[in-house]
Amino acid sequence: MKCIVGLGNIGKKYELTRHNIGFEVIDALLSRHQLKLDKQKYRGAYTVERIHGEKVMLIEPMTLMNLSGEAVGPLMAYYNIKVEDLLVLYDDLDLAQGQVRLRQKGSAGGHNGMKSLIKALGTTDFKRIRIGIDRPTNGMSVPDYVLQRFSKAEMEVMRPVITHVADAVEAFINQEKFENVMNQYNGEVK
Repeated sequence: MKCIVGLGNIGKKYELTRHNIGFEVIDALLSRHQLKLDKQKYRGAYTVERIHGEKVMLIEPMTLMNLSGEAVGPLMAYYNIKVEDLLVLYDDLDLAQGQVRLRQKGSAGGHNGMKSLIKALGTTDFKRIRIGIDRPTNGMSVPDYVLQRFSKAEMEVMRPVITHVADAVEAFINQEKFENVMNQYNGEVK
C-alpha cells in the first residue's frame, strides 16, 4: 500500500496558510477522486482507497505540525506500510514559490514536521516532495510567515503548483519509478 502524507496544522485558522500546503495537495487529491478522510486513528485523519487500482492511504496528521510523526509512525506500523511506500508533501522556505523538488531521501532541512517524522520512523530514507513557499523578505519572523495565509497573488502562483504536485503523486501511485517521477516533476511550475 502506498502512503501519501500531507503535512500541515489542523484547524480553520491554519487553512490556506503557507505551512499547510501539504494538506492542500491531499485535499486536491481527495476532491479529484471524490474521497473523504473518513477514518481517524493515532491522531491522524485518513482514508484507504484504491486509486488507479493501487491501494493508497492519504493522511493529514491531526497533531500540530511539529508532532506529525506521532500520527504517521503509528498509522504506518498499524497498516504495515513499508517506508519505501511513503511519500511526504510539505512546504519549504528554501525554495521559491512555484518551485517543486522531489527527493528519494534527505535531512529535515530545519523543518520541524520532517524532524518529527524522521524521529518516529528512525530513518531519513523516504520519498518527499518539497513545495516552495519562499522566505519572508519584510522582516517578518519565520513562524509568523509560515502561519500566514497566501495572498490572492500568491494563490495564483500556488494553484497550478498544487495541481502539479497532485499529478506527481498520481504518477507515484501509478507505480512509475520514482526517478522517472522526479525527472518529470522537479523544477519550476508555470
